[in-house]
Amino acid sequence: MARITFYTKIGCLTSQKQLALLQEAGHQVLLQDLLAHPWTAEELRSYFGGLPVQDWFNPNATRIKSGEIDPEAYAADEALAVMLQDHLLIRRPLMESGNSRRCGFDPAVIHDWVGLARHGDAFVFRGDLSSCSNPGAVASACP
Repeated sequence: MARITFYTKIGCLTSQKQLALLQEAGHQVLLQDLLAHPWTAEELRSYFGGLPVQDWFNPNATRIKSGEIDPEAYAADEALAVMLQDHLLIRRPLMESGNSRRCGFDPAVIHDWVGLARHGDAFVFRGDLSSCSNPGAVASACP
């Protein structure tokens, strides 16, 4: 199984579900605090691969939900700059295994990447693993 470095907002309910799914599949997961990590633009960019810039943003971030930030209005360099100032804007989780990095948790993509089932068992999708599990939370508590 894979060894995965998993950057997220510590305590996020959705991330806890994602983490549990990876661990149930037998992966060794090293949990890291996305908000406390000293990101550089180059390092952060390496997680986004070929995703469109708007998909680099956390759609559940308060500043995005309020309309203050419009992810479609940013070029790559501008998006990285605003994310380096406010890590809550970064789509999570950011994951690394071997020489490969990923952003977000699309179960089908993650299953194809590292597998989400043990010993050849079929992977069964368990619902939404990308949206905030606590949408009524106070802004400082979650996104």
